[in-house]
Amino acid sequence: MARCDHEEIAFTRLSEVDPAAIIELVNDPAVRRHLPLARGRFGPSECARFIAAKERIWEENGYGPWAFVINDEFIGWGGLQPEGDDVDVGLVLRPSHWGAGRVLFNKIISYAFGELGLGSVIALLPPSRKRVAGMQRLGFRRDGEVVLEAERFLRYRLTAPRSNDLG
Repeated sequence: MARCDHEEIAFTRLSEVDPAAIIELVNDPAVRRHLPLARGRFGPSECARFIAAKERIWEENGYGPWAFVINDEFIGWGGLQPEGDDVDVGLVLRPSHWGAGRVLFNKIISYAFGELGLGSVIALLPPSRKRVAGMQRLGFRRDGEVVLEAERFLRYRLTAPRSNDLG
């Protein structure tokens, strides 16, 4: 796995990334097997719609998913997006950078609970994700199931620490 110093990570908008890099990531079989909502071809027109949808999230909510760049290389995307009455946190990374997930997650959660003042976030995992002990180590607790576009997801919730728990 790639080494990841937090100083190297840039959070930018997906609209600033070469669409070919996003297309390559979404079509990677190791990534795609955990993206049950990614169906069929993901080419330039699908990528353009995807980026436009993610930009609308920013416009409508003031937060949204970022592109992650380390040393000028696009390594994935993720961040926060509304999911019903909740805010979903997600990460989609190149397999060669799965080791960067914890650093990225910590930055996203700090933003969610600090700057945005959210009380909790959720993470939706497809049942194909068998290794979920890491979710518990991060503080997430199983919180039911949801169905999106006829696909079942396991919902995990992370509650913001109380201010007197921080110090």
